[in-house]
Amino acid sequence: MKQVDMEKAVKKRYPERVALVVCKDGKGMVDVTPVGWFTLCNSEPRCWAISLHHKHYSHKVISETNEFVLCLPSYSQKKDILYCGNVSGWDEDKLKKCEFKTIPSKKVKPPLIEDCVACFECKVIEKAKAPDHTVFIGEVLVAYISDRKDKVYNLGERNLIEIDIGK
Repeated sequence: MKQVDMEKAVKKRYPERVALVVCKDGKGMVDVTPVGWFTLCNSEPRCWAISLHHKHYSHKVISETNEFVLCLPSYSQKKDILYCGNVSGWDEDKLKKCEFKTIPSKKVKPPLIEDCVACFECKVIEKAKAPDHTVFIGEVLVAYISDRKDKVYNLGERNLIEIDIGK
């Protein structure tokens, strides 16, 4: 092992899985934010942890509503994943300019994104505030899968690749 600067070492985490965090504000606007900082974090009840920067619109919305949908997108959604990652929810309604199709959720207000590999309706049960991010821990209320098998991974610098998990 050799010592290097922090950023060089952190880049070794790639490839990382990509998720979509979907939230809905009090006025009904849906925001979709791609994230790499997410993980399962509890068995019973099953929970997802997501980490969002304090300046992001999705951070504000989830802080106020205490709910989100976590979607594991398919590679076929690459164009819209990149679009939503390059545009701020503070500036525009992302769903109006991308091709994501939504499906109503059963237990939370944010919708599911059609054609994802899996989606999870989550209710925030804990928050951990770090200097520039908050980790939101969401209990899974309802889970869904599709027949999609084309997972999407980030190689860094928004370079997305497909990994087909087969049959």
